[in-house]
Amino acid sequence: MEQAKVNPYLAVFFGVIAVSFSSLFVKLSDANSFTIAFYRLFITFMILLPIAWKEKITGMREITFRDGLLACLSGTFLAVHFVVWFISLEYTSVASSVVLVTTQPIWVVVGSYIFFREKIGLKALAGGAIALLGGIMIGVGDFEIGGTALLGDILALAGAVAVSGYLIIGRRIRGRVGLPVYTFLAYGSSSIILGITTAVAEMPFYPYPLREWALFFGLAFVCTVLGHTVFNWTLRYIQASVVAIAILGEPLGAILWAAVFLRENPTPQQLVSGAIIVFGLYIFTKYSRQDIPAEPINR
Repeated sequence: MEQAKVNPYLAVFFGVIAVSFSSLFVKLSDANSFTIAFYRLFITFMILLPIAWKEKITGMREITFRDGLLACLSGTFLAVHFVVWFISLEYTSVASSVVLVTTQPIWVVVGSYIFFREKIGLKALAGGAIALLGGIMIGVGDFEIGGTALLGDILALAGAVAVSGYLIIGRRIRGRVGLPVYTFLAYGSSSIILGITTAVAEMPFYPYPLREWALFFGLAFVCTVLGHTVFNWTLRYIQASVVAIAILGEPLGAILWAAVFLRENPTPQQLVSGAIIVFGLYIFTKYSRQDIPAEPINR
C-alpha cells in the first residue's frame, strides 16, 4: 500500500474536529433547515466540481445507467438526512440530536441484512443493543422535558436511518464507480432535490446577511470538505473500521462546542445516555463482521 505523505491517523483526528462543528453552525444560523441543507450540499458540490471534472469526463463513460440512478438515489437519501437532522436541532438539544444521529452504523447493518442478507455477529449485536438502550434513555429524559424535545429525538433517528440508505447504496456501487464520479452524482442530485424542495416549500434562497453565508460556507468547506473528504482520503491508507470508530468522537466535540458557544449544557441523564450510546457503537463497530461502509457519513 502506498505510504501517505501526511499521517492518516492525524488527518482523521482533524477530520473529526471539523465535522463536530456541524451542529453548532446549524444552531447559529437563522435560516430555515431546507435552505441550510441546500447551501451545504450545493457549495460543497461547487468546491469539489473542478477536482471531479476531469474524472467525470472519463468516468462517466464507464458508469452504467443503473449505477448512475443508484448514485442519484443515494443523493436523495442524503438530502432527506440533512433536512430532518437540521430540523431536529430546532426541537432538541445538540447532545441528544448528535448522539442519536450517530447511531447510523446500526441501521446500515439492519438495512444490509434486510436487502443483502449480510449477517452480523452476536458481540456486535450486543453493542447495538447497548447503543439503542442509550437512545431509549435519551428519549425518556427528553419526553419528561417536553414533547418537542422528543420530536427532535425522533427526527434525529430518522436522519440516521436516511443516511444509512446513502451509505448502503454507496457501499454497493463504490467498487464499480470512482469516488469523484460518485460524489459528483450524489452531491449533485442531492443539491437539485434540496433546491426544488426549498422552492416548493417557499423558503427564501436570499437575501441573507454575510454572517449566514459564512455559516453556509463553514458547513460546506469545514464540515464536509475538510471533514468527510479527509475521511475518504484516509480510507486509502487505514481501515474503514478505524475511521468509523474515530467518527464516534464527533458527539463529544459537538457537545463541547454547544456548551462553550451556545451555553447549552447537557443534563446528567443526557451525558450518561450519550456515553452509553458511544460505548455501544464502539463495541458494535469493533465486532462487526463487515467493515463500516467506505463512504463516511456526511454530517
